[in-house]
Amino acid sequence: MSSFRRLLPSATSLVVFEAAGRHENFTRAAEELGMSQAAVSYAERGLEEQLGAPLFHRVNRAVELTDVGERFHADVSAGLARIQKSAEDIRAKGREVNVTLAASTAFASMWMLPRLPRLRQDLPEVDLRIQTSVRELDLEEESIPLAVRGGGDPVDWPRYHTALLAPEVINAVASPAFVEAHGMPRTPADLARHRLIWLEEPVRKACDWPEWFASAGVSYTSQSKGLVINDYVLVIQAVLAGEGIALGWQHLTGRQTRSGALVPVGGHVLETGQAFYIVWPRSRELNAHAARVRDWLLAEGQRDREASAS
Repeated sequence: MSSFRRLLPSATSLVVFEAAGRHENFTRAAEELGMSQAAVSYAERGLEEQLGAPLFHRVNRAVELTDVGERFHADVSAGLARIQKSAEDIRAKGREVNVTLAASTAFASMWMLPRLPRLRQDLPEVDLRIQTSVRELDLEEESIPLAVRGGGDPVDWPRYHTALLAPEVINAVASPAFVEAHGMPRTPADLARHRLIWLEEPVRKACDWPEWFASAGVSYTSQSKGLVINDYVLVIQAVLAGEGIALGWQHLTGRQTRSGALVPVGGHVLETGQAFYIVWPRSRELNAHAARVRDWLLAEGQRDREASAS
């Protein structure tokens, strides 16, 4: 960089040269830059002396780029355009108060929505936008700063930074009315005799009843799945309506369990070894507002883990 400073008198000389070369007229360049025509001419002569080559042919009051000047002007124009674009992006990110979070419908409805009042209180300057999708969105392609992803190993997402939000912990849940009507299932084997509600995810892979029973050492086979739903929010609504027992992902159902709206049944908890993470692209910096939302989400996740452990 020190050799660059010796080679060129100043960055201003490049800006003046770009305008003068684009207009091929010192007067119009001066008007655009708010300078005098004499100042533009002086700056161009200084740049030519510094480089040791003529950049303009001067014919009476007209100027045109020399061959060397044309090549140099193309490089200077491209470089300044990239710098301008980068500066505009940085400025826009600094002013942006809208922060988009990509997540599943279940996370948005069951984890995020109950916390929105606290988010508004803690981050009143942030306008959070939640974008749900059945597929995992490409954050770089969609220009989305943050997302919630579930998986076994963050190394599976080499393009993203990751931070733990919640471990994947699954138990069976029912409504108090269902337990009152049908009795409390105290073991996994007891559950097999009750009406089970199944989640069939259309895209994302999710733990199912046979996998959960197997983790408890129970072989489970069913001639009929009974009630099958492809949306987890509707699964839990069916449980609350007393339609049966479903698998409960604790980071989503923990609030309802602690309030008594849902009752853990079956006496078994599956810790899958997988987890849910906040992810954000490595290819660009989070702006200040997105970084604050990320940190807020992680603090909420820590609060949840502490509440579950107490």
